[in-house]
Amino acid sequence: MAAVTHVCTIDYVAKRLGEDVELLGAIISNDDNLTYGNIVSVYVGPDETITALTDDGIEELTDMIRAARITNKTWHEFLDDFVDDTDLVARIKAKSTR
Repeated sequence: MAAVTHVCTIDYVAKRLGEDVELLGAIISNDDNLTYGNIVSVYVGPDETITALTDDGIEELTDMIRAARITNKTWHEFLDDFVDDTDLVARIKAKSTR
């Protein structure tokens, strides 16, 4: 297994994938959604962290979203299962049905 030499912030990953940063943040807020070690907390101050992903984490998240987006039904089920924020889910669902 290769050592992790860099990570990407969730903001950067959202831009790279063309996804909503709040959505990605909500998905990875439950660290059970990705393999252990793929989500990294980076301390930028005594009480301040930012979330980052390893390359494997980005790949896993991309695959997860790609599989969920097969149909509107699977996408909506995915959102209901993986995102706890009902307002965010409603906003994302509304965007996907346009």
